[in-house]
Amino acid sequence: MQPELADFDLPGVTPSRQKRSRETTAALLKAGAEMLRTRSLAELSIEALCAKVGATVGAFYSRFESKEAYFNALIELAARDGASGLSRMTENEQTAGGSLDGHCRLLVRGLIGWTRKHEGVLRAALQHDDTRPSRWTPFKGLARAATDHATAPLLRRMGKGRKAAKTRAIAFGFQVVLGTLVNAILNNPGPLSVHDDEMEVRLGGCLLLLLEAEMTAAPRRARAQGAARVKPP
Repeated sequence: MQPELADFDLPGVTPSRQKRSRETTAALLKAGAEMLRTRSLAELSIEALCAKVGATVGAFYSRFESKEAYFNALIELAARDGASGLSRMTENEQTAGGSLDGHCRLLVRGLIGWTRKHEGVLRAALQHDDTRPSRWTPFKGLARAATDHATAPLLRRMGKGRKAAKTRAIAFGFQVVLGTLVNAILNNPGPLSVHDDEMEVRLGGCLLLLLEAEMTAAPRRARAQGAARVKPP
């Protein structure tokens, strides 16, 4: 994560007018996000964090009200990055065509890329979700926004009719994709990790199969009902 110098209008973060001071704030945030990839929030030492960027503990607390405020800033930056990614995808979709298969893979690639980029912060937020549910709230909102954002483009590629059922299938498909990614970063049960290229291929294919199943559900039911009405000779 590389926050921009203009991004520090964050609760609990003391603003600074000096470029060098803002650069130190950015370095502390970047270093913390990287360190959380290999340790929990409880294991993240402020002393070790400051030593990594050549800052003093006093410099840390002159910028962040507390360790809690520091972590909240990391969460907010990750959420903003996700929202920015959704905006970019919206702009691209205005001129994009493509198949349902290709669009499923594009969406999954974006979700996995964001998850990889903020893996440590996401894991730390999940680990504390039971005691501090508010930590995960921005990401829940982002997940809902991603689903809402993807629905219209996917519906266009799924054909006309049965909009409500197809919308429900899209929402469930995103639940499967996001649930798999959450499990991967939190528990890493295998066989695939969030960093495996195969994860993108398989999750994209999974989303596609779920949507295709809904697209063929009505014809299958119609054939079954027709067969049931045909009486044997």
